Amino acid sequence: MKTFGGPAVLLDRNDINTDEIIPAKYLTEITKIALKPHLLEDLLLNGKPFDSQSQAMKQAKVVITRANFGCGSSREHAVWAFEVNDINVVIAESFARIFRQNMFNCGILAMELSKSDIDALFALSGELTVEVDVEKGVMVATSSDASQDSLKCSFVLNPYDKNLVSAGGWLAFADANY
Repeated sequence: MKTFGGPAVLLDRNDINTDEIIPAKYLTEITKIALKPHLLEDLLLNGKPFDSQSQAMKQAKVVITRANFGCGSSREHAVWAFEVNDINVVIAESFARIFRQNMFNCGILAMELSKSDIDALFALSGELTVEVDVEKGVMVATSSDASQDSLKCSFVLNPYDKNLVSAGGWLAFADANY
């Protein structure tokens, strides 16, 4: 089974769209790896450019964000940009429907948590590390700030999506089952 979790990066904004995840000018690329350096390069947070080349972003395996993540066009390139950057979990209050399914199809966990759980994650200080147990439906976020307790949240996946991410995506699932 695939493991999920690792260092997390926080994107404190609602409605991050697929053009901000991977700009449209890169949609002509013919390999997924060509998308790698361009993940989130046009993202603005609080009116300022996000540093998509920061050390924290390069180490991240988890993205934590707000509501309606992946809205806009339904391009698969946006999910592929996460995939080639080894991001294996995106945690949000909600996702655009097609983007969410594209994540599961690529073996990336799209975890939906309540607004209060998302707010609690953003309230943690220091660097965050997230551990996910897909089978049990439990996520634990731990801060590098020793004065803070870990935050444990439950989540629910339907059996089909759980099978997709556990297998590593649609192709791996199909290879194993058909």
